[in-house]
Amino acid sequence: MKSQKITILFLCTGNSCRSQMAEGWARHLKSDELEIYSAGIVKHGLNPSAVQVMAEVGVDISGQESQTIDELSKHEFDWVITLCGHADETCPIFPGKKVHRGFDDPPALAASATSQEEKLAPYRRVRDEIRDFVLTLPDSLPKG
Repeated sequence: MKSQKITILFLCTGNSCRSQMAEGWARHLKSDELEIYSAGIVKHGLNPSAVQVMAEVGVDISGQESQTIDELSKHEFDWVITLCGHADETCPIFPGKKVHRGFDDPPALAASATSQEEKLAPYRRVRDEIRDFVLTLPDSLPKG
């Protein structure tokens, strides 16, 4: 029997940072109305800095696993939300609807950081932007 919750897959390139944060926020804030998954086009493993900045706000994503879209191919999703341009352009066809909501890539932004605080700043900013987006779900999804 299909769940009454709206099923959402957050999709990113490596399922290491943005999609993991989105999954964590959605589970933390919206688990009563959403069934949440995350995946990547490829598997990069869970990003330790993403785990750290999520823990700072009381959301533990350390138990989440990085997985590829192929590992979820038997699931049906009401929505696939791509979080980066590469995932949006290379997203396989799924039953259900797809919407793109792009966020900056924290590892890329942190690459030239000279201190730990400077490195974590983009992770914190993107974490908060993703939280603000997740708070709008499912009402912000296109109708029809």
